[in-house]
Amino acid sequence: MVVGSEHPRGLTPSPSPPVKYGVTRPISLARPTEADIQRNSELERFLMDSGLYESQEEAAKREKVLQRIGEIVKSWVKLLTRQRGYTDQMVEDANAIIMTFGSYRLGVHGPGADMDTLCIGPSYVNRVDFFVILHDILAELEEVTELQPVPDAHVPVMKFKFQGISIDLLYASVSLLLVPKDLDISHASVLYNVDEQTVRSLMGAGLLIKFLDLFQMLRCIKFWAKRRGVYSNVTGLLGGVNWALLVARLCQLYPNAIPSMLVSRFFRVYTQWRWPNPVMLCPIEEDELGFSIWDPRKDPRDRTHRMPIITPAYPCMNSSYNVSTSTLQVMIEQFQVGNRICEEIELSMANWCALFEPYLFFEAYKNYLQIDILAADADDLLAWKGWVESRLRQLTLKIERDTFAMLQCHPCPNEYSDTSKQGSHCAFFMGLQRKQGVRVEEGQQFDIRGTIDEFRQEVNMHMFWKPGMEIYVSHVRRRQIPSYVFPEGYTRPRPSRHIDQHAMKNGEDDGEGCTSGSGEKQIKRKDSETVLDRSGKRASVSPRRVEPVSPDEVAITLPGIGNEAKTTADEISSWRNIAQSLPTKLYCD
Repeated sequence: MVVGSEHPRGLTPSPSPPVKYGVTRPISLARPTEADIQRNSELERFLMDSGLYESQEEAAKREKVLQRIGEIVKSWVKLLTRQRGYTDQMVEDANAIIMTFGSYRLGVHGPGADMDTLCIGPSYVNRVDFFVILHDILAELEEVTELQPVPDAHVPVMKFKFQGISIDLLYASVSLLLVPKDLDISHASVLYNVDEQTVRSLMGAGLLIKFLDLFQMLRCIKFWAKRRGVYSNVTGLLGGVNWALLVARLCQLYPNAIPSMLVSRFFRVYTQWRWPNPVMLCPIEEDELGFSIWDPRKDPRDRTHRMPIITPAYPCMNSSYNVSTSTLQVMIEQFQVGNRICEEIELSMANWCALFEPYLFFEAYKNYLQIDILAADADDLLAWKGWVESRLRQLTLKIERDTFAMLQCHPCPNEYSDTSKQGSHCAFFMGLQRKQGVRVEEGQQFDIRGTIDEFRQEVNMHMFWKPGMEIYVSHVRRRQIPSYVFPEGYTRPRPSRHIDQHAMKNGEDDGEGCTSGSGEKQIKRKDSETVLDRSGKRASVSPRRVEPVSPDEVAITLPGIGNEAKTTADEISSWRNIAQSLPTKLYCD
């Protein structure tokens, strides 16, 4: 019988079509139980106690800072309008608007968090004006400190602090002579006749406006990601937009769930997700404007993406293009840890604090790469550090390439500085381990000296390089990790009861009497450890500017020489000692 046709007992009503949220039907429409509501109250209490909510005073200060930045960019546009010969009326009407996006736009930012902001200006004010003229205006203001332009980033950005509040300022020049105060950037017409970098700048704000109501649990997941060391887009992990899209998709799959339910389902879903199947909130749209969209059927580069998380606003792109084989594995392992702990929470065998225990990065591996960054002064270090950090993802990719993905890297998202020494210095670290499940032949080694040398040569091609800017890449074992990475002094933390239970259950000793983190499944690395030459010393390939350096050479570069004697004798001696302590070879087996 045809559905809806006449039935002997009357008309058969047509069944209503299943409700779809996004690209699929929900996994579950279940509503919270009393136990879910109780766990939700406990979760809210934990987040409050963890200090994730800023004070009213700080919130008011942020609003005033935004208002002040808005005034500055309007004055900047009016200045350029007059200089370029427009009429007095055009100068009076000239406008630029400031919009927020990211965590601040969603209301899930914590105390001290960055503010992601977008400046939208008229067609005759371009990106060069932004990075030159506006930069110089900001540099003259007492309220502005740590001004750092990054014009060659995938999404060009100006980073600075305004009255102590960290700002990431993007710029988009739209095809309008006059920018209206109520400009709707979610409308595709805004993208007419703009370049790819402008599109990427506009997307961050546009896509979050579209899904503002779906991010009620984002604060919780972001806190977890930061505690577990997987919050960093620049190093190949996931950033704020990526986590927001993952959370939004989960809200579509469980539309009636409350945060405590969503947190446990989050780890359950993404532990089982079959990457590289993409996470999408809506079907990918095509438009006559002709911008390239994410399409692995047509674009070979899209087929190489490991963890596609697709933006919903046109033109749809992969927001997580930075993720590599190694960093994907790091995040999968953390999803598994989170899923295991959430299962215990639902069985009343653990509480929420177990889920958010910090990841003990310097306990997790036996071998690390240490990337020391030196500059003549603090201003040079700020610019140099930003450039090097933006290239760390390339180091991971090069190591994967040259070891056929047998050697995996875990970049630490934090930076460290030795405050006990004079001079401008900071350091980044990467954990190293052999890919799990790979058979190890006795005596097999990885020689990544050439890889490191290639990386530092590319880094030294920085267009704003100055004398004194140097980079050292060293191998350190766990016991050689410098003490300055432990702010309260190096004491191996005593595992909590929750960690002990997992360690006892899984036999998770790493052979040196420590565990690698909060409740995670430890992996004995007798066969899988990364061993750098048998002497156990530090290895380094240290760069000199322009002239190629042999991998067997240790370059002893004294920062600050020739820079008006800003570097003291103590600083020179300090960095000479560091350089002379570094042997010449770098092997991994």
